[in-house]
Amino acid sequence: MVGLSLGEKHFIQGGIDQNLRSDGRKRDTYRPISVETGVIPQANGSARIRTGATEVIASVKAELGRPHALQPDKGKVSIFVDCSPVAEPMFEGRGGEELSTELSVALQRCLLGGKSGAGAGIDLSSLIVAEGKICWDLYIDGLVISSDGNLLDALGAAIKAALSNTGIPRVQVAAGASGDEQPEVDISDEEFMQFDTSGVPVIVTLTKVGRHYIIDATSEEESQMSSAVSVSINRKGHICGLSKRGSAGLDPSVISDMISVARHISEQLINKLDSEISAAEADEDEM
Repeated sequence: MVGLSLGEKHFIQGGIDQNLRSDGRKRDTYRPISVETGVIPQANGSARIRTGATEVIASVKAELGRPHALQPDKGKVSIFVDCSPVAEPMFEGRGGEELSTELSVALQRCLLGGKSGAGAGIDLSSLIVAEGKICWDLYIDGLVISSDGNLLDALGAAIKAALSNTGIPRVQVAAGASGDEQPEVDISDEEFMQFDTSGVPVIVTLTKVGRHYIIDATSEEESQMSSAVSVSINRKGHICGLSKRGSAGLDPSVISDMISVARHISEQLINKLDSEISAAEADEDEM
């Protein structure tokens, strides 16, 4: 928890009212974003995102599994976030556990849609190897290294970059298996399929401070918020998920306006992120 004096609180809110935040940004401006891919060699894909003093890592591990009986044509994805006590003293003990759970649930809502998979930003059908019998299970882990606000957006960006960096081995399925019998598979050590991230959304969080809402809030700004709405939006402008924090209620018309702003911001963020991911992968290839 960020402890601020009354004067500091007035300074932060006054700057937001005048569209000149304490770090010089406008209300709708992100901090500089940097991307590094391939940071965990043992994973199928990984990425590090830095935005201001917030730093997170996401990794993807792919394992063969069996589809759920109710969704035989879809693979499975699980997302877990770990908040390191090194990042913030408040992450020690229950504080870190509660935030880890909150972020994990919010990321699943924003990236995986409903329980049926409807609206999912990650195409679960692309993870099927043999319908009803074999699929890829993706285990996505997020780690908060340092925290200065807007963790959800940063983790969402890191997951998108890590998925872009993910190579899934090609699998040959032997013919002849019948009924519930599991077919034999041959997993290639040399051929990999690149994960398609064209439909993976970015997350844009609008944080309400006083009468205004801002993009990419710092920890100090978040300490003054009344509520926050996180919207995941893909390249086509489709909303893949929505999550809200804070006890203050929001009028439906305000939420509609926030979603409209998020759509506009998401275009800029996707272009910036794609550019950074391409540059990071080019640097990785040269190493």
